[in-house]
Amino acid sequence: MIVTAGGRRPARRLLAAAALLLAAGCATAPPGRPGSSQRGMASWYGPGFHGRQTANGETYDMHAMTAAHRSLPFDTVVEVRNRDNGRRARVRINDRGPFVRGRIIDLSRAAAAALGMIGPGVARVEITVVRQRKRAPRHGTAGSGWVVQSGAFSDRGRARERAHRLRGYGAARVVTENGLHKVLLGPWRRPDEAERVAARLRRDGFEAFARRAG
Repeated sequence: MIVTAGGRRPARRLLAAAALLLAAGCATAPPGRPGSSQRGMASWYGPGFHGRQTANGETYDMHAMTAAHRSLPFDTVVEVRNRDNGRRARVRINDRGPFVRGRIIDLSRAAAAALGMIGPGVARVEITVVRQRKRAPRHGTAGSGWVVQSGAFSDRGRARERAHRLRGYGAARVVTENGLHKVLLGPWRRPDEAERVAARLRRDGFEAFARRAG
């Protein structure tokens, strides 16, 4: 009986530990559908990027309530809660990033101010998807596939140089959109295929994200 009871206690401890690990994994998983959430570190970007083009083609306005996320569709609205002071803000995703390990969202200056994190620069947050809005691609159809974008340059020569450096990752080309020269690889039929290539590029030090072709 003593041996049996002793065997049960470690088993219960192992089950409890497994449950905690599972819960932690779910809490930090990338959000998707409305109501899903993600925890991690937030940062913010401001004057150095103000007026530049965001990944979805808009002009970045640090005074608007927007943010960058690695994978959420553009125009997704998320609520960001500062876990240290309880302050909340709603932002719209219009850019890609942050490409720093451990960070899950990059906020505009206005959003960072609303959350009380201008001074510290980073904060522990929880983001919850409020709604997603599907946008039709500007060119082609949904069947056009997915590409990986690695940089948008005003100088076409710099874009060509980047494309040359990325030859080992696949066929890279320069496409001009909205006055900027963008380096694209692909296309791939599925978003997960493009994201695997983008993740590899990021590990190797390049800015990269998956997007629809066209």
